Amino acid sequence: MVTFGHSRDACGDDWPLVGRERELAALDAVAAEVLSGRSRVVQLEGAAGVGKSVLLSAWWERNDQFRVLRARCHPLEREFAFGAVRQLFRPLLAAASEADRACLLEGSAAATLRALDDAAGTEPLPEAADVTASTLQGLDTLVARLSRRQPLLLAVDALQWIDQPSLRWLVHFAGRADSRPVLIAVTTRSAEVRRLDPLLAELVRPANCQTLVVEPLDTAGVAQLVRTLWGAEEPDDAFCAAAHAATGGHPLFVRALLHQAQRSGVRPTASFRDRIPTVMLSTLAGEISHRLCQASGEVVELVRALALLGDRKPPELLAAYCGTGRAVVLSAAQDLRSLGLLRADGDLRFTHPVVRDTVLGMLSPEELGAGHARAAQVSCLSGRPDEEVAAHLLAAGPVHGSWVLPVLRRAAGQALHRGAPETAVTYLRAALHQPLDDAERARVLLELGTAASHYDAALAISCVTGALEELTDETARSDALGVLAYSLLLSRGSRTDLSDVDRKIAALCDRRTADSGAADRELALRMGALRAWMEFERPSVTGPAPAPSPGTDDDPADRTAGERQLLAIRAFRALRAALPAPYVAGLIERASVNLPAFSHDLFPLHYFVAQTLLYLDELDTADQLNRHLTREISGRGMELLVSSLMLYQAGLALRRGNITEALATAETAADRASSTGRLPYALTLDTLRIDALLAQGRTEAAERIAGAHAVAGQAEVAWERPRFLMSLAALRIAQGNPRAGLSLLRECGHHCEAAGTVSPAMAPWRSRSVAAHLALGDTASARALAEQELDLARRCRIPRALGVALRVTGLATSGPQGLDLLAEAVDVLGPAPARLELARALDAFGAALLHRDDKRGARSALRRGLDLAVGCGATVLAARLQERLHLAGGRVGRAGGAGALTAGEERVGTLAAQGYSNKQIAELLVVSLRTVETHLTGAYRKLGIAGRPYLAAAMAAADRSRQGSGTADS
Repeated sequence: MVTFGHSRDACGDDWPLVGRERELAALDAVAAEVLSGRSRVVQLEGAAGVGKSVLLSAWWERNDQFRVLRARCHPLEREFAFGAVRQLFRPLLAAASEADRACLLEGSAAATLRALDDAAGTEPLPEAADVTASTLQGLDTLVARLSRRQPLLLAVDALQWIDQPSLRWLVHFAGRADSRPVLIAVTTRSAEVRRLDPLLAELVRPANCQTLVVEPLDTAGVAQLVRTLWGAEEPDDAFCAAAHAATGGHPLFVRALLHQAQRSGVRPTASFRDRIPTVMLSTLAGEISHRLCQASGEVVELVRALALLGDRKPPELLAAYCGTGRAVVLSAAQDLRSLGLLRADGDLRFTHPVVRDTVLGMLSPEELGAGHARAAQVSCLSGRPDEEVAAHLLAAGPVHGSWVLPVLRRAAGQALHRGAPETAVTYLRAALHQPLDDAERARVLLELGTAASHYDAALAISCVTGALEELTDETARSDALGVLAYSLLLSRGSRTDLSDVDRKIAALCDRRTADSGAADRELALRMGALRAWMEFERPSVTGPAPAPSPGTDDDPADRTAGERQLLAIRAFRALRAALPAPYVAGLIERASVNLPAFSHDLFPLHYFVAQTLLYLDELDTADQLNRHLTREISGRGMELLVSSLMLYQAGLALRRGNITEALATAETAADRASSTGRLPYALTLDTLRIDALLAQGRTEAAERIAGAHAVAGQAEVAWERPRFLMSLAALRIAQGNPRAGLSLLRECGHHCEAAGTVSPAMAPWRSRSVAAHLALGDTASARALAEQELDLARRCRIPRALGVALRVTGLATSGPQGLDLLAEAVDVLGPAPARLELARALDAFGAALLHRDDKRGARSALRRGLDLAVGCGATVLAARLQERLHLAGGRVGRAGGAGALTAGEERVGTLAAQGYSNKQIAELLVVSLRTVETHLTGAYRKLGIAGRPYLAAAMAAADRSRQGSGTADS
């Protein structure tokens, strides 16, 4: 029995959907998975006009379980920022009541509206606002809320023409929405899919997507269409076979052929078989051309206008393009409907995209360019959106006029606001082809570099360097240098001559210092901040700055951005010089009061504040700053900065002792490199990964990461390298090669001293050398280095640095004095946010007490250290503490986080790590939702992680630790 739905043809007649039983059944199966709570992606792929969209429409019309949101992509809209997303969601939000709209957008309104609301795109933004990460999250939240009300179908026609920001969101959502009842259904043309587009390939790859290839109809399907058109008259098999042979079963051409045959007086019998006209893909242009030859000049002009301007444009715009009036356009539209080329439902759009493609294919390249140029001008004069005008300008090729440059620059600004910096760059590159004087070209290059700095540091450096050659206004040069410095921060391997950049900054700084105005002084302060950044980032370019000391300079004010930058720089330099922590904290507090949102003209204020807070161990404040910045740039396209903040988050987790969370965050950041290219601070990322892996005893994995970096022969030494050398040394020592470790630590010390970094909070290379010297039996060298670091640590007064120095000095000191130093280390680290360092101090203190045969005291210290090590996920330290606790006569439990979990916590945690939602876990275990939430909260706390994203890794680490320890339960 034939299963069918209905569609409408060019003349408004109903046609059955035939021969699609296989596809409908497959869609039903996918829908069943979605209705059970799983998100899925399905692709209908086939030739143009084969019936993909009709099939999808007919299917959802008989599945009222879904709320359907639909978008149809168009070639001219490829550069529209979130164009497809706006088609999906804007009608729904426009129809919602104010209360419902507020409920749907609660907490994410600003980010979501940036993508969906045209008015939002015109609001002024801070310089360098970037729009992709928070917009993606806001759209995720909107879909999650909608899917909780009713399963959701997101249908996207002609995916091959989708704009990049919308495609990025679909890929982003599909990778994170496994437990939501959302079906993403897309249609693609077989011959036009952009197979080299990594985002498109990711969305439709077999692991994510089920692809249904929609084939032409068979003879039985053609026969069903023949029966529909000729009514009760039973068609002859030979007639149907001839119709199938003439069209290849292509539904669009079968319908065109049958309509033409019926109008010609043909009947579906064997005697009429030879009168079937040939209507094939290769002759479609001739068929349409033949129909248009019967039409007036007004109809032909309207066809071209519709083909170039797109569907559903106002009659007034079409009339302006055609150079006629609205009434003439509407009359011509009626004639087009009679020719079967325009839809019969009143919409000003073709019956099928194939008609548009054929019309455009009949135009020469020169005619196409001229048509798009006229469309751009008419659209601009009619007040159409800038991005619509810009799309025609891009399709037209070079178009000149005083109106072109402002349109492209405004469209770029709107794209940047919506979180599509790539689109902004496309518009601004087109702007460079306009006739520009040197000053205008420099301004466009600066705007282009600013947009590129969101995602492509190398392109940004190239553009801004070019702008600096022509910019004469010193404020603009200052802005350019800020963007250039920021891009250099997020770029590695750049060939830019940093010494030349430093000279330009210094020259501008000196000129502004010589002037007396407040604005001049502010620019001078800003240039000084950029030089300070270069001094830290690339000490080989500028040389170390002189170390500050309290009270040597006038107390700077904190009223302006430049003054706050000066305070932040002083704080950071004081930190590096091991000056007292209270003095540093006072400076950084004044620098960061009411810290504004990130922008290039404030760089590097946030940079110095963040780094200083991290090494001061003001981790709660640092975490608040990181969340604030992440929130501010989320959904604004600042991919490079988002990656850097993710790295900062991993560093914060590591300093807190959350090993599992730190490693999971760092691995997520590393995964981003596969789609975005080389990450900024790749060496720092791998340094964090090595440290976390060593804490888990995974030396082979750490070696694989370390092997990717050649540490010898680097002409330019950035601040990352000494930190990496310390981690590489720890790896060599863990591998049983303390001499290699010492060599690396000496090199690290040389670089730190050359750069003026003496603080043990930032460069604890001396304390890390102590263990290697002790392993080699060189107690005197170990003691000397430990005492040097202890002196510096007492001077800087940062508890973590002091506690570490006390611990290693205690290890290098024999007798009661060494024990006292270890006890002091435990006391100092107790209130500090350094759980892992406290666990190490307790391990050393417990071992010393055990050596003195104080087993009771040793058990107390070792148990406390074991709890901390387990909570941190530091499996190597936990195993050592277990062994010593056993020697001290204590009863020990399983190592690793899962050993500390109750049976309920472990059951719930295991299911959650496998991807089950809280509701599904409650149903499986027959417990309340509140019980599941309580068990998960307890598991997170005991495993030392922030939430579900880190759970699978934490449970796996716990299992490895439990299997390795083999100890009995307590």
